[in-house]
Amino acid sequence: MRADRLLSALLLLQVHRRMTAGELATRLEVSERTIHRDMEALSAAGVPVYAERGAHGGWVLPDDYRTRVTGLAESEIHALFLGRQGRLVDDLGLNDAARAAHLKVQAAMASSRQRDADLVSERIHVDVPSWRAQPEPVPMLPALRQAVFADRRVRMEYGRSDGSTVERDVNPLGLVAKGSTWYLAAATDGQVRSYRVSRVRGVELLPETVERPPDFNLSDWWATSTAEFVAGLPRYPITLHAAPEVHQFLAYPGNWAAVEQASEPGADGWRELVVAFETEQLACGTILAFGDRARVLEPSDLRERLVRQAAEVLRMYETP
Repeated sequence: MRADRLLSALLLLQVHRRMTAGELATRLEVSERTIHRDMEALSAAGVPVYAERGAHGGWVLPDDYRTRVTGLAESEIHALFLGRQGRLVDDLGLNDAARAAHLKVQAAMASSRQRDADLVSERIHVDVPSWRAQPEPVPMLPALRQAVFADRRVRMEYGRSDGSTVERDVNPLGLVAKGSTWYLAAATDGQVRSYRVSRVRGVELLPETVERPPDFNLSDWWATSTAEFVAGLPRYPITLHAAPEVHQFLAYPGNWAAVEQASEPGADGWRELVVAFETEQLACGTILAFGDRARVLEPSDLRERLVRQAAEVLRMYETP
C-alpha cells in the first residue's frame, strides 16, 4: 500500500537523513520515478523533505525533524522479539514485518544511539542451523503461527512416519525452532505433544478458542520433553582402546557417539574410552572404519562381530 511505503520512506530518511532516489527505490522495491512522486506527496503533507543536487546530493530530511509515527503492529512485535534470524523469520512469513519493526525502532532512537545499534548488526551475526542441516519446507507454518497467537483450535492433516496421513484436532500452544526444524506444541487428549511442522499437510482454523493451561510454560515444557526424549533413546555402551585421532573424532560435539569416560593418555597417546552408541550396528560400522587405530575391549559380542565382518570384507576384496 502507498501509505505504508510513504511511512517507510519517511522512516528511512529519519534514520539516514540523506538518501538518493536510487537507494530509496532499492530499499522500497519500486522505481525511482515512484520515489520522486512519493517525495512530492510527503512535501505536500507538510514533511520538510527536499532534494539536494550534486555528486553528494539526494533527498534530505532536516536533523531536527522527527516523526512520532513509530507504533509497532502486532506482527512487527512478534518479529522483533524473535531476533533477526533470517531463516526463522522467513519461515514464519514475518520478513517484511521484521524489517519494518527494526526500521521503526531505529527511527525512534536518538541519533547518538543509532550507531550503537548499527555496531551490533555489523559485528555479530547468529546463524542458528547446524552445518549439515537440510532446510525443511514448512508451508503451513504461517497458518500455525496465526492459530497460536489467536488462541484458535485447529484441524490439521499430519503425515506419519509410516507415510500415512491422519487428521487431528489440536489446541496449539506454541512453536519451537530446534536448529532449522520447527515443532508445534499442542494439547490433545489431555496431553501436550510435539508435531513436526514439515509433516503438517493442511491446516484449518476452527471457531473454538484455546484455553491455555495456567501452568504451561513453553520453554520449561520443551526442556522437559527433550530431556525425556534423549533419555528414551537406545544406548549401546562399549569400551575401547583408541588412538588420539579416534578420541578426537568421537568427542567432537554433535557426533553420533558420546564419549562418557576417557582415561589419561599413555606414552603413545592412546586412551581407554567408554563410548555410548545407539545401536550395536552403528558401533560396529564406526569401529571398522577406524581400522587398526581402535581396539574394542568390551563387550565380547561386539568383538566377535567385528572379527566376522572384517573377515567378510577381506574375503570380498580377495575374490577376483
